[in-house]
Amino acid sequence: MEQVAAFTDTYLPTVNGVTYTIASWRDRWERAGGRMDVVYPNADGHRPNDGEHPVGSLPFPFYDGFRLGTPTIPKAVRDAEVVHAHTPFSIGLGGLRLARDQGVPLVASYHTPTSEYAEYVSPTDSVASLVGRVSEAYERWFFGRADAVLAPSAATRAHLEDEVGVDTPVEVVPNGIDTERFQPVETDDFLDRHDLLGDRPLIGYTGRHGYEKRLSELVAAAAEMDVTVVFGGDGPAREDLQAQAKGVGADARFLGFLDREEMPAFYSALDAFAFPSPVETQGLVALEANACGTPVVGADAGALSNTIRDGETGYHYESGDVADFREAIRRTLAEREELRETCLARRESVSVENAIEKLRSVYESIR
Repeated sequence: MEQVAAFTDTYLPTVNGVTYTIASWRDRWERAGGRMDVVYPNADGHRPNDGEHPVGSLPFPFYDGFRLGTPTIPKAVRDAEVVHAHTPFSIGLGGLRLARDQGVPLVASYHTPTSEYAEYVSPTDSVASLVGRVSEAYERWFFGRADAVLAPSAATRAHLEDEVGVDTPVEVVPNGIDTERFQPVETDDFLDRHDLLGDRPLIGYTGRHGYEKRLSELVAAAAEMDVTVVFGGDGPAREDLQAQAKGVGADARFLGFLDREEMPAFYSALDAFAFPSPVETQGLVALEANACGTPVVGADAGALSNTIRDGETGYHYESGDVADFREAIRRTLAEREELRETCLARRESVSVENAIEKLRSVYESIR
């Protein structure tokens, strides 16, 4: 088994899909007898374990909770046989330098469509457009220096090849989910603890409350339905979402960040998971919900076009069309039991173990 050095701009204790993916890949890789060290930005509140190497960092002013790490190469990872960059920026440059210095292969994962987030750092649309073009040009440069590029979905691979213009071979390697953790569980304690007991169907979302996620569409759709919307997580759009819900009379509950241990109960308690974001590279939380037997209603855009299977694991709606969103929710609720069975039947195909087998195949092909 190869010794892998993973370089990432986001890691524990930060909570997001990238950190969960890296942590679960590392766990399964090392269970199989390999070694996967992680180089990441130092952050308060996380004490590194063996094989975790925090480097100096500064807060990123445009994205709360994100830190910019220095492209440092810790001595402990200089014997890596494969370098895996989970970011093209900051710390990812350290991974590129290590691969060049040691003459070992570089694998680069594409987790985030950076051009889609340009508006966060741009005061006007014209500046956002410029930032988007510059970021794509930079991504093209970085990924062009990798021996293999990994995309978590076919839609993301198409974006890299057709829009970004990456000419390095792009392999689809889904992030995979921890099916040992995410499975149907008893929910009475969770519902009671969060005061969610009642007769209304529960429609939920968990993750970053960012404006790019278009969660306002969910609030608007729920306003004319006899449902309770449950939000897990937090982010810059939370206050606006709370104000919107109050203004339109939607029954919306905001639970804040939930412990990882609570997530299976959160998903299992829902009648449908709602995912209006059009900018996902895979939509990991959708697959976590499915693994717990909960169907997903999501935008027919980005990776969700592939992640959700209409009539099998949920339904799509046209992004931006609130009436269509509402109708897709109603249809999902009406067919919930049938959809639940199909969701559970797909659990093995979306497992992290399946992802690791594909990852191993990529590593072996470039060595």
